[in-house]
Amino acid sequence: MKDERGAVAVVVALVLVPLMGLAAFGVDVAGMWSEHQQLQNGADAAALAIAQNCGAGACGTPGSTAQRLVTANHVGPGATASAATSAGQVTVQAAATRRHLFAPVIGVDSSELSARATASWGSPDGGTAVLPLTFSWCEWLQQTGGGQPSSTVERTIYFTKSSGTTCTGPSNNVVPGGFGWLTTDGGTCQSSSSRVGLLYSDPGNAVPSGCSPSSFSSLQGKTVLLPVFDQAGDTGSNAFYHVYGYAAFTITGYDFVGRYSYNAKSCKGNDHCVRGYFTRFVDLTEAFTYSSGAPALGAVVVELTA
Repeated sequence: MKDERGAVAVVVALVLVPLMGLAAFGVDVAGMWSEHQQLQNGADAAALAIAQNCGAGACGTPGSTAQRLVTANHVGPGATASAATSAGQVTVQAAATRRHLFAPVIGVDSSELSARATASWGSPDGGTAVLPLTFSWCEWLQQTGGGQPSSTVERTIYFTKSSGTTCTGPSNNVVPGGFGWLTTDGGTCQSSSSRVGLLYSDPGNAVPSGCSPSSFSSLQGKTVLLPVFDQAGDTGSNAFYHVYGYAAFTITGYDFVGRYSYNAKSCKGNDHCVRGYFTRFVDLTEAFTYSSGAPALGAVVVELTA
């Protein structure tokens, strides 16, 4: 037995290196994955933030925004970031050096980590409106003065029968029997459409059958995207509106019919209206798609594309 003294020490010495290698794989690789996720989260957040800023018309300093958000999402010092913008797109690169705990035993002191994210933005060219209502291009021009909307001055937009603008013609309705309501999607209070496509009128003064008071109360004080039409035709349930683009409208009041009323001091008698303002707005809901060819009416859609 004396000849076997020290055998355990030899065995331990022989297996120590592979054990340390396994520790390097288990601990250091897990640490690399965690830190890479931090960099990716920071790059994603930075790309979306820069795209929102640019979509709103004020890119600011993309590089500083990228560095701030990558640093905020990274545990520990040393993370670096850069941002490159082009027409309707921004790409953020994030990087850091990961110092290992066990891997130096097998000759690997550190690893370079990186992450990348791209976000794009553009004017909406199709989607689902949560308010089944449309306005004319003429009405939008009169409300905004033809420029990009940015004011929070409230305005009252009357339904076409009592519009009081020059947008509705002698009959005071764009289409006979049409008050601006749209046919909805399968019993909902929403209406899907695409730019240069057609929307069909839900004729009459009453709200569409799929709508309830809660459908509108949930939108109080909210900004919604609404289709803007430049042409209309036919009559009754066959009446159509040709979609020109989409505008953002903040709802501060409305009076439609009966129980469908909120902060409607501007609507009098039998008049029906919606109150609020066209505004600049960045949409992140993924309810709308976008394209570079869609008209800029103040609404912008932002999407993380890579």
